[in-house]
Amino acid sequence: MKVKMLSRNPDNYVRETKLDLQRVPRNYDPTLHPFEVPREYVRALNATKLERVFAKPFLASLDGHRDGVNCLAKHPKSLATVLSGACDGEIRIWNLTKRNCIRTIQAHEGFVRGICTRFCGTSFFTVGDDKTVKQWKMDGPSFGEEEEPLHTILGKTVYTGIDHHWKEAVFATCGQQVDIWDEQRTNPICSMTWGFDSISSVKFNPIETFLLGSCASDRNIVLYDMRQATPLKKVILDMRTNTICWNPMEAFIFTAANEDYNLYTFDMRALDTPVMVHMDHVSAVLDVDYSPTGKEFVSASFDKSIRIFPVDKSRSREVYHTKRMQHVICVKWTSDSKYIMCGSDEMNIRLWKANASEKLGVLTSREKAAKDYNQKLKEKFQYHPHVKRIARHRHLPKSIYSQIQEQRIMKEARRRKEVNRLKHSKPGSVPIVSERKKHIVAVVK
Repeated sequence: MKVKMLSRNPDNYVRETKLDLQRVPRNYDPTLHPFEVPREYVRALNATKLERVFAKPFLASLDGHRDGVNCLAKHPKSLATVLSGACDGEIRIWNLTKRNCIRTIQAHEGFVRGICTRFCGTSFFTVGDDKTVKQWKMDGPSFGEEEEPLHTILGKTVYTGIDHHWKEAVFATCGQQVDIWDEQRTNPICSMTWGFDSISSVKFNPIETFLLGSCASDRNIVLYDMRQATPLKKVILDMRTNTICWNPMEAFIFTAANEDYNLYTFDMRALDTPVMVHMDHVSAVLDVDYSPTGKEFVSASFDKSIRIFPVDKSRSREVYHTKRMQHVICVKWTSDSKYIMCGSDEMNIRLWKANASEKLGVLTSREKAAKDYNQKLKEKFQYHPHVKRIARHRHLPKSIYSQIQEQRIMKEARRRKEVNRLKHSKPGSVPIVSERKKHIVAVVK
């Protein structure tokens, strides 16, 4: 005689305490769950809608400057400390946690053109319209002391930008030429130039720390190697590049912010074609900064908005604007990859969330699990028309919206003209140029 016995382990269904949730045995056999995908789709749709409902990216406005904010710098060791320089020569150090100004320095006569921190975080450097480079202590003067710079270097020409080496006591300035300085000397170690126009910005590579990139007003982007006192190569674009930023994770990749409303991501090994052209702004792009992850960057534009681009996409995933924010001159992504700061014409520094709908503060384990589950659902259904439409939709100011429509018409007209020209020409007489190569004039080595 066969006797079938039911054997159940109480651990599978009995709660350990009264406060626990009831344990439910589940069978994951797909034949028992015929409506699993439709149910998941509805959940994904709801998660996408809720993401847009809770998208409130603006956190705080730091006011106190008496003129437009011209440059920003992050503290290398402290997440809460930010430095800003204004057009009236004033420098302010801010505490982001308390959201107030902790120190004010009248550093220069005229604009503060550039500001950068030393890699150890003990001091910072500024350059201004008064032809000086000044080094300041990060900590304020003790009681009764005057606010004095540690060192002052008086140059021959106006300096337009400054950046510090990531590991050594060396910094670079730009103006008529790119100068490499030792902190202990009052004369540059070496000066490099290629062309005759003024250079607007210079940036050290964070990985290959001997490499520098600079952009000049004669439409060039020039790369230098500090070990050999000559420029390496340069690429000439259609219009002027305002600034560049190196990818902190990939040594050869950098992104250039251009006057023709686009950003160009280049691989320095092959400058003849950009890796990606990022198009969404409707006015000149003035600044760009990478996320510490190297996956995204943020750009600031003259069209009074900032946009977040994935490195491998040509369109932005996010656009931030407010009614009061005017032309955005500088932008920085904080070192914990969670926040974005931008400084604009109307004397304010604004703090934004990098992920617009992210919940700040401590999350419980259930909240984390729900967030991860919703994220996976959104990724699974991201190409479905309804989900895609809701996730992509953004409200824009009327000025930006109308300019986008206008540029779309102009682009379509140019495309139609090219097609007609090809159609009515002898085969092979009109070359077909890809969108990426259109804006590159030449590469000089």
